[in-house]
Amino acid sequence: MEVSNKKIGFGTLPVYLTTVTTILGAVLFLRFGYAAAHVGFWGLIGLIVIGHIVTVPTAMAIAEIATNQRVEGGGAYYIISRSFGLNIGGAVGVALFLSQAISVSFYVIAFAEAFNPVFDFVNQKFGTNFHDVRIISIPVMILLSFLIISRGANMGMKALYVVAVILFISLFLFFIGSPIDPDYVPNLRETVSKPDDFFYVFIIIFPAFTGLIAGLGLSGDLKNPKKSIPLGVISATFTGIVVYIFAAYKLTACASPEQLANDQLIMSKIAVWGPIIPIGLAAAAISSALGSIMVAPRTLQAIGADNIFKLPQINKWIARGKIGTNEPRNASLFTIIIAFFFVSIGSINFIAEIISMFFIITYGAICAISFLEHFAADPAYRPSFKSKWQFSLIGAILSFWLMFKMNLPYAILSLVSIISIYSLISYYHQDRSGVANIFQGFIFQTTRKLRIFLQKSDNKGVSSSWRPSVVCITSDSFKRFSAFELLKWFSYKYGFGVHIHYIKGYLSKQSNKESKTVREKLIKLAEASKSNVYIDTLISPSITSAIAQVIQLPSVSGKENNMIMFEFDKKEPENIEYIIDNFQLIKSIDFDVCILGSSSKEFGYKSEIHIWITAKDYNNANLMILLGYIILGHKDWKDAEIKIFAVYPIEGIENARDKMFELIKSGHLPISHSNINIISQKENESIQSIICKNSEGSDLTIVGFKEEQIKKLGKEIFIGYDNIGNILFVNTTNKMKIAKD
Repeated sequence: MEVSNKKIGFGTLPVYLTTVTTILGAVLFLRFGYAAAHVGFWGLIGLIVIGHIVTVPTAMAIAEIATNQRVEGGGAYYIISRSFGLNIGGAVGVALFLSQAISVSFYVIAFAEAFNPVFDFVNQKFGTNFHDVRIISIPVMILLSFLIISRGANMGMKALYVVAVILFISLFLFFIGSPIDPDYVPNLRETVSKPDDFFYVFIIIFPAFTGLIAGLGLSGDLKNPKKSIPLGVISATFTGIVVYIFAAYKLTACASPEQLANDQLIMSKIAVWGPIIPIGLAAAAISSALGSIMVAPRTLQAIGADNIFKLPQINKWIARGKIGTNEPRNASLFTIIIAFFFVSIGSINFIAEIISMFFIITYGAICAISFLEHFAADPAYRPSFKSKWQFSLIGAILSFWLMFKMNLPYAILSLVSIISIYSLISYYHQDRSGVANIFQGFIFQTTRKLRIFLQKSDNKGVSSSWRPSVVCITSDSFKRFSAFELLKWFSYKYGFGVHIHYIKGYLSKQSNKESKTVREKLIKLAEASKSNVYIDTLISPSITSAIAQVIQLPSVSGKENNMIMFEFDKKEPENIEYIIDNFQLIKSIDFDVCILGSSSKEFGYKSEIHIWITAKDYNNANLMILLGYIILGHKDWKDAEIKIFAVYPIEGIENARDKMFELIKSGHLPISHSNINIISQKENESIQSIICKNSEGSDLTIVGFKEEQIKKLGKEIFIGYDNIGNILFVNTTNKMKIAKD
């Protein structure tokens, strides 16, 4: 549903005036004196700086996002929902609407506070002590409700021009005023005795920094939002900074802390003509109330148009506008009900705390969006106005930090409320996404930079320790899962694994479609097994060409691939021929090789790993031990132990034992001496028979092999292990370090 009002077509000036009259509004007139009294001039400057460290990045982020996309009705809600997705946008949008609706009551009560001099006069005249501002605020709320329902935004904007003139005149007369006491010597560091907490003061005056949301709320009624929002919001924000700093100095230079604390209309005693301050306050408060009561219904109308709520009838009723202008009458009625409730409470400080919390959540969300958009580097994100990601990051962090510093219970309650609303919306709209897209872009950019960094580091020789970067290629991914499981363990903590499913054939539309289907199935399997393995498919006319392509693939991790893994079924060892035929091709690029012989026993109970080292094959020992240790790092093997078997001729037993103990000690491996078994090889006794006799109960057996054996014996070196479980054959051309020097 369209929520923009094409019949109005406001320009930049209404955005500026709506924003600046809310910024220079009730808080400036009623609470800046209180703030100066309790934190002093420099403390108040600190509050202004902190407030604007949040609001300036938010204003710049708003300008940036607004110049990148079409901005329609709903203002801040529209920006958040179109960037973070409708579900999270709806949750923040509901909070934003509530803060805007409650703001109406805040400004109406502030307007009533402008009549304090009238109350004082009446009480003095008739000897009464009546001071209930609701006698003013409730009738004003009734009048305001009638006007906004009957006349709509045009009425509000016409009144806004008059209000802005009165506001600037009152501020001018205040700034040219004189100190209350001509002999007063200002002390910019002085405060009242027992001042209120710094952050309590901040939460009371924070509504002074929420004006930029007011101008943004007119987005659906603007002729050119991409121009008017950045120009109007940013210029109003910087106008507010200048006025706030001068007002802070003027207050502390013209009145003592006690005077500032005891008279909330102290500005009237400083101004050249005192009555102009209550008039200015009334004008500022009523303009802010008008701004809020125009903006809040438009936020709610946009939420309804996006079908955020569960019941379609509610969404339709909220989104319905006046025929011809699309004025949000129904949403206005809902806003008025909320505002009436809080007007009846009558406490301006209580309301300030509530709206401060919801507004600062909104600011943090907008800054977070801008920061993530910068890092996501989406080609579609091309704003004509560009902010800096550092500003947005600071704004987001500070917003959420201030929440908890301002009021911990309110902060927790606000976050719980938003999370609950988000959970409900997500439950009812499970088909919607959005937040995943922006985080995917952020993660993509982060990993891209890390991969490039890792690649450069490797080229400079920065990395001093080896870790597996394994590529497994197989056409039997759905027949046997042992290779995938092993790859999962390799890549769990210490390494990186890529599983490539080989499809024999030529690349075509049909084969490409088949490969995508296979990849989706494998990804689902990887998700089910909670693995960190990267999944891909490869179409090639022969296994040789496929292996040639795989060993030349750049590593997904950023580090070069250094190991290739194959697997075969021990019951049908004929399929190992392709590995033997292509072994020289693999070794031409100096890859380590792992060949997994899969058994029907699979990995059993995952309680024992047996590693076999022989006198003729000591070069593979370090890599085999290191791989065993890496597998042991996975939670599946948390109760497992490594047993090392060294097979040596009888005459070399003692030397072998010392050598093994030294290897374990120097490698800092958690392997007990009792788990090292030195076995003497009898004459004419084969290694296979020794392994089969001692490792029948092993869940994984690791055995080394040499290139010369491949040339001489072929597949014979991989068979003859029928009575044991899965067996991993390992070959390396480098003597691997298993510990840092």
